[in-house]
Amino acid sequence: MPKPGNRSSVNKKRKKSGYNIKWILVISVWTFLLATLVSLLSENLMRNLDLLTATIVLNLIILLGVIFDIIGTAVTAADEKPFHSMASNKVAEARYALKLIRNAGIVSNFCNDVIGDIAGIISGAAGTIIVVKIISLYDFKNAAIISVIISSIIASMTVGGKALGKEFALQKTNKIIEFASKILMILDKKFGIDLLPDLKRKKRGKRRDD
Repeated sequence: MPKPGNRSSVNKKRKKSGYNIKWILVISVWTFLLATLVSLLSENLMRNLDLLTATIVLNLIILLGVIFDIIGTAVTAADEKPFHSMASNKVAEARYALKLIRNAGIVSNFCNDVIGDIAGIISGAAGTIIVVKIISLYDFKNAAIISVIISSIIASMTVGGKALGKEFALQKTNKIIEFASKILMILDKKFGIDLLPDLKRKKRGKRRDD
């Protein structure tokens, strides 16, 4: 049986586990709904665009995925200390910066995985539509070659953009957190949308030598 002093830690672990399961269920449902809705909208819109505009939209979709990947990376690499000093100086967005860092798992999951996967799905669909437009405009006989070339360009832009973005996120972590926290503050103050729970600072256990 657990000792009385350990009951609080056991309860905290149970609450955290329950919260994680709830988050997994919620984000899975939302990802399905968002991916379905955005895919349908993007495909219908892209079909009505000319080749140049469709290409611009595709680049914007890839860029959006890269930007969210940068935020997700920065959150996992960030330290609370600079934002504690900001909070002591009554800087309004410091509270939201701390919320981002303390919810790093949720934020990185949403930014890197959810938005990243949705951007990947949409860019793939957009690429297919661009292939069809190129074939119809220029009367290419071998559609497979055009499809492979467009898919390879999309993949290289996505991977290369995220690689550059990760380097940028690690170098400018605090600036990125400040930017993201200002957006969270605007959503909360202006629209009453509070996306993240207030979690207490994680206590680091003391290292024990063997």
